[in-house]
Parts: sequence; C-alpha cells; structure tokens
Amino acid sequence: MPLPNRIRPDGTLFADPARGTLFGNRGGRFHDPATRALPRRLYATQQWICCVLSFKGRQRDVWGRYYTELFFCDEVTALAAGHRPCMECRRGDALAYRAALVAGLGLGREPSFPEIDERLDGERRRGREKRLHRLDATGLPDGAMIIGDDATFLALRGDAAVLWSPAGYVARRSRPTGPVLVCTPPASLAALAHGFQPRWHASVTALV
Repeated sequence: MPLPNRIRPDGTLFADPARGTLFGNRGGRFHDPATRALPRRLYATQQWICCVLSFKGRQRDVWGRYYTELFFCDEVTALAAGHRPCMECRRGDALAYRAALVAGLGLGREPSFPEIDERLDGERRRGREKRLHRLDATGLPDGAMIIGDDATFLALRGDAAVLWSPAGYVARRSRPTGPVLVCTPPASLAALAHGFQPRWHASVTALV
C-alpha cells in the first residue's frame, strides 16, 4: 500500500500509486516512523524544497527516522504547493528561480534562500490551511495552478488550462478569464512570469 506522501497542488498529502517525477521535503521529519500514517502537522520548517529523484547515488529509507520525503507529479505541482527548487541537487534551477523572482518582484538585492522560504511561507499557508490568492487569470503566467469551478486543479499553459491528476495531465480546457483562485504563491508566480521554466510532466505535451 502506498504511503500518504504524494502532494496535491494545494499542499495536502495523500496516498496514490502514481510515481512522482520529483520529490522533496519540508525541512525535516513530521511523520511518525512507527505508524507512517497521515500526519496532522504538514511541515517541519519553512524550508520546503523540490528535488530530483536521484542524486549522487544516495539511497533513502522513505518515511524512516530522518526526513518526511514527499513526491510530486511535476514541478508545476510543487510550486503550487509552495515548494521551490533545492539548492543542493538542483543548484542551477534554484539560482534561476531566485534570479527570476528578483526580477519579477523588483527587489533591490538577491535575498538568501531562508529569506525566500520565509516569504513563501507567508504566501502558501494560513495556519494549517492552504492560502489561496484571488487574481485575474488574464495576467497569470504559464505554470500557474488554479482551482476550477468544479474544484479541480488546472495548470495554465498557452491558451489552455490542463486538468491535473496524480499521474499527469488528463484533459484540456479553455484558459479562463476573470478572477480565479490561484494555488501558486505570488513569489513563484513572479518567477514564472520572468523566465523561470518549471519541469512539466511529459503528459502535457499531448494536450497543448
């Protein structure tokens, strides 16, 4: 039986047999290694990162004594949930993300990654609840994740909104206009709007 270590775009955990294309963590361990049941607390620290599945041949005991490993359909999902690229295993992507964020937010200096984590933490959650942002869909960049009228998750790409599932994107819809509820934190939206290229699940290419 799969562990409840898959992540929805709203940041919640669930169990699913679909294999993620990326994994990450939220700054340490917040599960019980004895029961490995769905934890009530959903993070250890403000450092929520997104990593590659394989790095320097390291082997992990998933949901063991150390980290609460989490798995994502793709990076668009991870960004929506409030994660950002890991500086260790994805250094180039992390630096590109920060540079795009600085340009998008018009910052006068490059923030440290702990400063970025603190900013994201204020944008991605309100207590234990996911913080959503009501924004005009017209100005949203590709890679933004929104909640549809039927409570589904939709990723924006080109003139389409593609329907998210744990195993990839499964349907194409018209890109919405007007106000929508956005999962992706504003800082990551700024990075996406200013050149950061997230890793999409391969299924998106058949739809757009």
